[in-house]
Amino acid sequence: MTQQEIENRLWDAADELRVAIPEAQYASVIFPLMFWKYLSDTWDHNHALFLEEYEGVEGLSQDEAHEIEYRDYQSFEIPHVNKGKVDQFHASWSAVLSTVTQPGLGPRVRASLQAIETANPDKFSKLFGSMTWTSSEVLDSSVLAGAMRAMNRVPAMHEGNMSHDVLGGAYEYLLKRFSDGSGTRAGQFFTPREVVELIVEILAPQNFESVYDPTCGSGGMLIASANRLKAKGGRGYTLRLHGQESVQDTAGIARMNLFMHNLTQFSVEVGDTLRNPRFKNPDGTIAQFDVILANPPYSLKWTPWNNDPRALGGVAPRSTADWAFVQHMIASMEPKAGRAGVVLPHGVLFRGGEEAKIRQRVVEDDLLEAVIGLPPNLFYGTSIPTCIVVFRAPGAKADERKNGVLLIDASQRFTKGKNRNTITQTDIADIVSTYRSEFDVDGNPADPDGPTGIQARFAPFEEIKSNGFDLNIGRYIKAAAAEHKDVGTLIDAYNLARAERQRAETRMRAVLTEAGIEGFDE
Repeated sequence: MTQQEIENRLWDAADELRVAIPEAQYASVIFPLMFWKYLSDTWDHNHALFLEEYEGVEGLSQDEAHEIEYRDYQSFEIPHVNKGKVDQFHASWSAVLSTVTQPGLGPRVRASLQAIETANPDKFSKLFGSMTWTSSEVLDSSVLAGAMRAMNRVPAMHEGNMSHDVLGGAYEYLLKRFSDGSGTRAGQFFTPREVVELIVEILAPQNFESVYDPTCGSGGMLIASANRLKAKGGRGYTLRLHGQESVQDTAGIARMNLFMHNLTQFSVEVGDTLRNPRFKNPDGTIAQFDVILANPPYSLKWTPWNNDPRALGGVAPRSTADWAFVQHMIASMEPKAGRAGVVLPHGVLFRGGEEAKIRQRVVEDDLLEAVIGLPPNLFYGTSIPTCIVVFRAPGAKADERKNGVLLIDASQRFTKGKNRNTITQTDIADIVSTYRSEFDVDGNPADPDGPTGIQARFAPFEEIKSNGFDLNIGRYIKAAAAEHKDVGTLIDAYNLARAERQRAETRMRAVLTEAGIEGFDE
């Protein structure tokens, strides 16, 4: 069966839900079902190998068989629910699937998933989220049964039958499909993959490094870090992956996503990163990592810190937590080697007040390495202009990048789409190439006629200071400045045309009134 056929069958399972819940809620149902089937198929496959090897466990006691199987064949347990009672049943997909026509399907599914979490606390604690969908008030049993039957038409999801590349690809397919159909909610758990690839290429995780996403959503940035390292000939499985997510169900989606991609060295915690960061050192200080990447919620209203050591240069205003997320990421960078990349709205580059004070301090401390202006309308749920902002730990910048900031205008590098724009692999390669370029003493590209066609400039500290630490890209790059000027010209032309139209309407009303014709709207 091809990858596309597998993906189509998974979508058929999701499509069973259309009569009961909005598409924005599909993920909270389909991902737990898919992962449950994956675990059960894997357990059944390994159990069959064990029985084949030991010829039906002849000559072994029950305890001996259990010890050998879980020592040599199984990496997790699928237990029995209500063990020892009349209503005992195995918490596996196949066992519950055989009972879909019987009353109480939702509670049986919930009991099975909870039993798997409880039996494997180190691996699967709180993995399946809130599971509110198992209630018949939320999802009728007939709809749940239909989704399970459709899901069961997907071939066995164990490694002997389906590689983790295929499994991970199918999971990613569903994530994107759900995001395409869920509107603004998609931004909570899915960042467009081309943007993720761009950040990961710039930060370039290496073998055995730690990677941290403080607003990890579905875990895409963590997975992309491992995939990028693997693609470059490294060992992606050596990365130590850490993520924090405020929404419990989304955190569960991230954990399942990581498992599906065969990444097991990870920790995904639930909680508000700004208010309650979960990754800390024994002394209570913020834990530090080699690579930090994030796409936090834009302009989030928050409760400002009171005497928090993360508040470098000041405290972000209550109306927008953008710089608070940056301050947290800066505090999380490993000294001398740490680097961070974050997607933010352009407002962080020029807004005044407390944000201007923080921005000034970050530039003065030479922590900001680069600002990359992205094309419009790349993200789900918002069309506002965004940028990638790159930071380096104190002393971690290359000598040629010290005491200044690299500004790149990649706003025109996109392919227009129906719902949103996209960046191609060529665009990503050109942006990364521009980021790695050399610049002359005036901050201009050493090879201005280079192949990328992307405008960039290295602005020295003194120039940024003379601009009041305003980092608006248009202040430093002619193409961007010209574009802003053109917009201003258009606005002036519109205002003149509007005024002329108003004068013409006034004259027309006067003529009509004089002729005794009334009733026209003002």
